Amino acid sequence: MAIVAAGAVGPRAIAAVEPDGFTLSPRCPPSFELTPRGTCELRDRYQLYDSLQGRGMGGTRTALPPHRNGFTPRQIDLGRYLFFDPVLSGDGTLSCASCHRLDKGLADGRPRSVGVGGKDAGRAAPTLWNVAFLSRLTWDARANSLEAQAEGPLFSPVEMANDPARLRRTLNDNATYRRLFAEAFPDRRGAIELDLAYAALAAFQSTLVSFNSRYDRYAHGHTAALTGREIEGLNVFRSFVARCSECHMPPLFTTGQVAVIGAPEPPGRPFDAGAQVTFGAPKLRGGFKVPTLRNIARTAPYMHSGAFATLRETVEFYNEGRGNAVPPGEALYLHWHIGSPELTGYEVDRIVDFLQALTDETFLPRVPARVPSGLPPVDNPRRTARGPSMQPDDNRGIVR
Repeated sequence: MAIVAAGAVGPRAIAAVEPDGFTLSPRCPPSFELTPRGTCELRDRYQLYDSLQGRGMGGTRTALPPHRNGFTPRQIDLGRYLFFDPVLSGDGTLSCASCHRLDKGLADGRPRSVGVGGKDAGRAAPTLWNVAFLSRLTWDARANSLEAQAEGPLFSPVEMANDPARLRRTLNDNATYRRLFAEAFPDRRGAIELDLAYAALAAFQSTLVSFNSRYDRYAHGHTAALTGREIEGLNVFRSFVARCSECHMPPLFTTGQVAVIGAPEPPGRPFDAGAQVTFGAPKLRGGFKVPTLRNIARTAPYMHSGAFATLRETVEFYNEGRGNAVPPGEALYLHWHIGSPELTGYEVDRIVDFLQALTDETFLPRVPARVPSGLPPVDNPRRTARGPSMQPDDNRGIVR
């Protein structure tokens, strides 16, 4: 007996039903094309445009920067199982999806993430939308690849609290995972090594793309896709006065660079040195990677520390002037684009209107109904400190 795997490309894309009920899809996710090499490559309308020096930054019709392609459909699907499986955490209570929730814009809706045992992880969970275009990851830019980024939360004592030896043993003790890894990486049969787990997670995250917002339709020529007020907001956003687009540059709405903006810490929390620690550079003290604004309306609260509850508060922070929240005794090297725009309340509101038009969750991934560990996907109910868990919905592919 065989079934056609969900999302198959062509009538011959078939996956056999295994005794344990787990199969890896031979199909590329939506918006990806299966190449003759057997890998999935992104296809989008921005590929019709050029980009200055190939860097993927500029105006409304600018090509995207290079995307992390080259993964097979089965590697991507294996990464999906791993992403939603709490077995990756030290006590089996926390999955990657617990802090990158489908119902929270691939962030988690908290000022700072909560790790195993209810520990404060120190910073907000950044969204994962479009991470495969970035050369630096995490708030302090310490990871230079998706694979390197995976090791951070997996082995952090305040996040997933696992260790390499235990994770390797856990995966190898699971017969289903041994079979799935052998199928996804046929040239690496034998014991599961952690570099393959990192690669599978990277493969899955490479498919988290968002380029079908109303803004994108406007950028491609459908001028009626935005309202009059949203167009006003776009014009202010891109103006030399507000200068939002200098760092949040279309089409990714980030340069991917580190910037020191003087964002505040919540009351009672110590100053976060940010990228200064990563690079050993005093001029980057208090610097953090510029986040994408894609799906920004879904990822409140904002900043690395969750200091602002709403988009309007966040925009108003920039409008209040250069260095307005720098604590006493800190002499920060603020980014030269940070000024004192003195926008009117009307102009601030229009920027907020425009930011709402960057929402697109068309390609939210499908939550597995089951994961190979047998634990509940996403969250283990024992993690009561986390609140309600997401539940899988295989029919719709999104979590309500």
